[in-house]
Amino acid sequence: MPTTTRPAGVTLLTLFFVFGVLMASLAAGMLLFPGSILEPLWRLNPRARDAFVAIRFWAVIVMVIIATACAVAALGLWRCRRWGYVTAAGILCVNLLGDTANTFIAHDWRTIISLPIGGAMITYLVRNRRVFGQNRE
Repeated sequence: MPTTTRPAGVTLLTLFFVFGVLMASLAAGMLLFPGSILEPLWRLNPRARDAFVAIRFWAVIVMVIIATACAVAALGLWRCRRWGYVTAAGILCVNLLGDTANTFIAHDWRTIISLPIGGAMITYLVRNRRVFGQNRE
C-alpha cells in the first residue's frame, strides 16, 4: 500500500473539522443539560441560544448531525480519502451558503468575515484535490 504524504493544509483542515466536532458536541450537551456549569458559555452567542431553544430538541439533533458530518470529514481528510474530500467540500459549501444568506438576507454583518475564509478553504481543497485521488476506498 503506497504511503500518502498529507500536506500541512490538509492537516490544518482536519483540525478545523475536529474543532467543529467538539463545538457541535458541546452545543448539543449544553442544550441537553440547560443550567449546567457550561451555561455561561451561551454569553458568547446569546442569539444562537435563543434560536436553538426555540426549536428545542431538533437543535440537539441538528448539532449531533453536524458533529457526525465533521467527524466523517476529519477522518476522511486525515486519511486523504476521496469521501473525506467530498464531505469536507460539501460541509464548507453549505456553510458558505448559510453565511451568505445570514449576511445579505438577515443583515447579520458579523458573518461576512466567514465568506472569504470559507471560500479560501474550498479553493484550497479544489486546488489540492489530487491528494484525495490516491488510495480510494
